Amino acid sequence: MPSSPKVITQPLVHGRETYIADFGSGFVMKRPLPTFGDAARDEWLVKQHKTKEVIDHIYDIGNPRYNIPRMLYIKDDEYQLLEERAPGEHLTAELFRNVSRRQRYEIIDGIAAFLVDMNESRPIGEIVNHKISEDLKFNRLDNFVNNKMNNWFTLSETQNLGRIRDAIGTFEYETRLAWSHGDLNSGNVLYDPLTSTLSFIDFAEANYNFIYRDIFGPLQIELDIWSPVYEAYAKMHNKDIYNMPGPRNPNLRNIMKYRILIALLRRIIKASDDLRLNPKNQKSIDNNMAKIAFIRAQLEKIDSIEQAFHASTR
Repeated sequence: MPSSPKVITQPLVHGRETYIADFGSGFVMKRPLPTFGDAARDEWLVKQHKTKEVIDHIYDIGNPRYNIPRMLYIKDDEYQLLEERAPGEHLTAELFRNVSRRQRYEIIDGIAAFLVDMNESRPIGEIVNHKISEDLKFNRLDNFVNNKMNNWFTLSETQNLGRIRDAIGTFEYETRLAWSHGDLNSGNVLYDPLTSTLSFIDFAEANYNFIYRDIFGPLQIELDIWSPVYEAYAKMHNKDIYNMPGPRNPNLRNIMKYRILIALLRRIIKASDDLRLNPKNQKSIDNNMAKIAFIRAQLEKIDSIEQAFHASTR
């Protein structure tokens, strides 16, 4: 256990369940939100112990391509834990664009290695058929397209999203369950350009998921590296345990496309929930305008993705 460094007084950062305080230069202390009652705090502790087991397991693999900040200890009686601080900043598209070419290659390699290590750290499932529509709140998407979208968007935009919805609703593919991080986005991956350190944090959602979910996760989509990450993954994974289709496999190309579309559709669904048919004040009007612009940007991305995949199959 490390010596107790002096707590740096700074505004606390909090999420849905946890608030975080700086604890020296290299550590963070976490506690449940003060609004939690006894039962919620006990549930929070159980979740932290499970998370620590996941962190310890992937840390013990000791892959030098990436860094796993350790959860150093949990004090049950005080409802607090101490973690190592991940160096660097969140791995956004802007940060990725500004690092060197060699560092971009190392990031892609590190993400692929992490995915393989997570997937292979526990038994891999057998091949099953999976309906991709089960990976998002399909009824909410259906309701938006059928009953709300025409209030803010053109007929062409509404029809195009309806076409995508119909394709998503019928698409099935072969996949398998694998142990996964479950929440790979730029908020949970950090990079330090000075030391070329790639860190993965927040393993609270780790569980068995269908294997392509993390491979074509939000992080890879934001950074536009989903294809090279898969190519690296396909080379690294243990082919004696399970097979993965080659990068040029037509079925895989469809899986890639629809996994990316699912990530974009999730954003549309979340934004559409905040749209108001009759905004009551200027704040609501401004919120509507921002959400409409955001959704329209996702629609443009969907169109670009479809065009890119169509061009690649010619």
